[in-house]
Amino acid sequence: MISLPFEGRPQDDILESMQVFRENDADHKSGRTWSLVYHLNQEHDAFIKKAHHLYFSENALNPMAFKSLKRFEHEVVQMSAGLLNGDGNVVGTMTSGGTESCLLPVFCYREYARSKRRRHGFAPEMIVPETIHVAWDKAARYFNIKMIKIPLKDDFTVDVDALKKKINGNTILIVASAPSYPHGVIDSIEDIGRIAFERKIPFHVDSCLGGFFLPFMEKVGYRVPKFDFRCEGVTSISADVHKYGFGAKGASVLLYKSMDYLKHQFFIHPDWPGGVFASPALLGTRPGGPIAAAWAAMNSLGMNGYCEMAKGVMETTRKLTTGINAVDGLEILGKPVMSVFAYGSTDKRINIFAVGDIMEDKGWHVDRLQRPEGLHAMVTPAHEAVADQYLLDLREAVGRVKADPDLSSRGNAALYGMIAQVPFRGLIKKEVGKMMEKMYGPKGEMPMGQNGKESFALRMGACALNFLSRWTSGLRRR
Repeated sequence: MISLPFEGRPQDDILESMQVFRENDADHKSGRTWSLVYHLNQEHDAFIKKAHHLYFSENALNPMAFKSLKRFEHEVVQMSAGLLNGDGNVVGTMTSGGTESCLLPVFCYREYARSKRRRHGFAPEMIVPETIHVAWDKAARYFNIKMIKIPLKDDFTVDVDALKKKINGNTILIVASAPSYPHGVIDSIEDIGRIAFERKIPFHVDSCLGGFFLPFMEKVGYRVPKFDFRCEGVTSISADVHKYGFGAKGASVLLYKSMDYLKHQFFIHPDWPGGVFASPALLGTRPGGPIAAAWAAMNSLGMNGYCEMAKGVMETTRKLTTGINAVDGLEILGKPVMSVFAYGSTDKRINIFAVGDIMEDKGWHVDRLQRPEGLHAMVTPAHEAVADQYLLDLREAVGRVKADPDLSSRGNAALYGMIAQVPFRGLIKKEVGKMMEKMYGPKGEMPMGQNGKESFALRMGACALNFLSRWTSGLRRR
């Protein structure tokens, strides 16, 4: 249906259609997905929905109109600051999610730098690890900041010595991960913080993934490197409530060490005919539901609830990582600190993407990594009940790939492998762009993969095959 119906349909009929449409969506409630959704339990979901529904229509754009939402936001910010060991000067805002919490510090620190440096020819740069979340690349493009990416050490953490050498008069910001999304490792926050403090450069810790997990993990006895406001030089931290905080999407918290920084994030326009306009974050209209649900989730679970969650998730994580390392030919990549990790192959007979294909055929929604190639997992409470089955299926998948090398040249395994070999990465960007144009064009076309599943790899891989065929043919003719 692409045109508005002349007559409205019965509401029950509409809801029934929606239930049918979602039948092929990823099954996150039964623990079959390893990203995208953070599911605690059905009871918590029902409670969060009620809290969200209470503020379904409210708009946090005007804090004077909805004072309760401003109270919720303030208390979520302060509770989060306490968890991350901030002092009484820490301030912040809630945002619509991790991406907004990455965009805003780049804008804020650009404006902060401009207020300090008025010299002609200033060209702002920010320094980040190669593994920083792609949202920071988006921020760099949106706000015209040159991004300097620093290579990794063998343990997948950023090379601090290399980072230090890249600091110059144009550096407005350093960013590091706690943890990184691909491998679940925490960069050397204390070491980077000391450098940032000495050079008087703002330092943001991207803890969107770990901010509502690492503090509780530490409290139940696990060793966690210092990553928060305890580290000298850290000026801001982002943490997503809709991840391990188990709030409703989308809700994140962005904290600054003091108002000296946050004030540069505010947008104030005094001359609009519609009146004086002031906004603390990126959005104008700010949905009240996620703010209210974040406050409700934090008050409902409390310190003990979050600690119990972290303890259970880490036990499941240890079971999974130990089990994966025990599979002949597989290993965990790096030394992940928390419940996020990736694993790859140590055996040339095992194509890890072919293993991923078989796991998907068994009903698991599996994410794939590149450079190096691997499969990825984020563990939630929903995975406790399925961890043993996952390991059983994984061992069987590895055995099948070892026994049948041809699996590496079929399906998504061949296509992902081919994409990794394309020498000109601009080609992949171009083809993804074409696919996005179709997906968001007038017809809303979706690329379909095996078993009717959506697959970015299919179109990209086909293009890669064609390109490599032409490229290698050209080399032969020379």
